[in-house]
Amino acid sequence: MTSRSLRFDHHLTYGALKLVLLSGAILPLSVLRWFGRILARCAAPFVPRERRREDEHLKIAFPEMGIDSRRSLRKRSEVHFGEVLGEIAWLMHADSKQVAALCDITGEENLHGAREAGKGAVLITAHTGNWELLNARLGISGIPMSIAVRNVYDRRIDTIASNLRARFGAEVIHRGDDAGRRLFAALKSNRVNGLLIDQDIREIAGAFVPFFGREAWTPTGAAALALKTGCPMIPAFDHRQPDGRHLVEVHPPLPVPQDGTTEERIHKLTVAATAAIERHIRAHPEQWVWMHRRWRTRPQDEGEMG
Repeated sequence: MTSRSLRFDHHLTYGALKLVLLSGAILPLSVLRWFGRILARCAAPFVPRERRREDEHLKIAFPEMGIDSRRSLRKRSEVHFGEVLGEIAWLMHADSKQVAALCDITGEENLHGAREAGKGAVLITAHTGNWELLNARLGISGIPMSIAVRNVYDRRIDTIASNLRARFGAEVIHRGDDAGRRLFAALKSNRVNGLLIDQDIREIAGAFVPFFGREAWTPTGAAALALKTGCPMIPAFDHRQPDGRHLVEVHPPLPVPQDGTTEERIHKLTVAATAAIERHIRAHPEQWVWMHRRWRTRPQDEGEMG
């Protein structure tokens, strides 16, 4: 999409984002997080549709929780992502030592061990914690990442995001006609493919799998890659700790389904990967993107959700 076809509010968003990111070069992380929290609180009243969607999704995920508790959780989530914005501004200028000091990592031996077989690995994660920090921390740990990403509506923002993701060694692969070939080539080169599989994306292959007790349309490409190449699928997530520091947890490889057709095995592995994501979200519910239209696509016998 060219800049001429963008609306005024898109240009305004880009200008505001550019200002925030430039501030990362001169302001300390604590101030950037504070600024992000202020922006989140100020912006929240101007996106009522997204707030209603968050409330609806929290009710789906936590039906046993009272309405006041769910609203409190939603507000904490909004504050968290305000802090994420501040952290991204900081991450644009931070060096490897600063990132390592902010973010601990456990279980990285699961990825190093997988690469010893020479087939690479498929790392699945979600939009939880600070996933940009996850990518940076893995790169600092010597994990050669190739990450699949969606194109952003504004090419200027897309360029900013790609530059951030490549700062610590990641290869950025945009979804498109040659994405599959490049992902296979990355595994052949013993790299680790990083894929976020917690969104409802209609234009790519997917399947309905359980997510918080409701069927959710989920990308199956990660499972297909792992099974076709014989490499392990490994869940990894970042989350903010009570003291403000972050922790990346790399889990052991998911068990490989042995029975059934190829399609059935892909489905089973996608179910297992989604279950791992749900477990992590339940442990840190304020750090997931509840505004995503996660249950938008419905089975044929159900209507579409808002």
